Amino acid sequence: MNTRPLAGQHVNPIGLGCMNLSHAYGVPPDENTAIQLLQHAIDLGCNHFDTATLYGFGANESLVGKALKPYREQILLASKCGMGGVNGQRVIDGRPATLKQQCEASLQRLQTDVIDLYYLHRWDKNIPIEESVGALADLVQQGKIRAIGLSEVSAATLEKAHAVHPIAAVQTEYSLWTRNPEIGVLAKTRELGAAFVAFSPLGRGFLGGRLNDITELTEKDIRRPMPRFSAENYPKNLQLLHPLQQLADEAGCTVAQLSLAWLLAQQDNILAIPGTVQAHHLAENLAAAELHLDDQLLQQAGVLINRQNVYGARYPAATQAEIDTEEFA
Repeated sequence: MNTRPLAGQHVNPIGLGCMNLSHAYGVPPDENTAIQLLQHAIDLGCNHFDTATLYGFGANESLVGKALKPYREQILLASKCGMGGVNGQRVIDGRPATLKQQCEASLQRLQTDVIDLYYLHRWDKNIPIEESVGALADLVQQGKIRAIGLSEVSAATLEKAHAVHPIAAVQTEYSLWTRNPEIGVLAKTRELGAAFVAFSPLGRGFLGGRLNDITELTEKDIRRPMPRFSAENYPKNLQLLHPLQQLADEAGCTVAQLSLAWLLAQQDNILAIPGTVQAHHLAENLAAAELHLDDQLLQQAGVLINRQNVYGARYPAATQAEIDTEEFA
């Protein structure tokens, strides 16, 4: 199995984002089905699992903890703090005391003594990044977490944080249709020796090539308010998939596998964490790490879908205001 370094371990370049086993995209599976999927991922060679305090307001960590406790020494376990549920509402809170409280709760739910990689899920712009990272550094010293990560931050914020304590990984959306990391933070991770973990590497299902009718999205699906999935923009974006499908057919793989292979080829410190609730999609995604595709073909994929021909912003305005990731003019 090919591996890449992450937080002091060597892991499969493709891990599993666990969020949608508890919420966000449609109706999540029942607990037994979700546990079976997580354990099946182990059988398929997945050894990097990513969850968060926010996901299901703790329910996802509990699920992951229950399913993966027997395999704890075989995996890299990542979670996140700084964004959680308060009275049923999502709240960003980067105060040191909050982060430490959330870590204690995460350890209990995950049924572990230490979290391998613990991210600040969002930078709370009311709190200097140095203070939030300082609290995470205390958790490293106490042996409760092994490494610190940041999510949705700019290169400048990463550099400030790294001056307080080494940052092992930055997690941000990156895919054929979301290129924001190319502005600055992707290069900065390489400069600082950090890994780059791409979430939504399949464009929240778009690059899976199976989401043809957005009217089928459930009422609470988080994609509904996203501009790229609007009734106006999504049909236009769908037109981009046909030539990509032809290219995937030429390569002898699926559109999802081509998209993941393109991503991993962009820089050797990149890892991807696609999420799924389907066992056959899980196997399909993990198999992409073993593909060896021609560089010219991968470059062509990057031309077929890129920031200049995708319709719509990736986030609504209110969500965009919460993140620190650089944006194209």
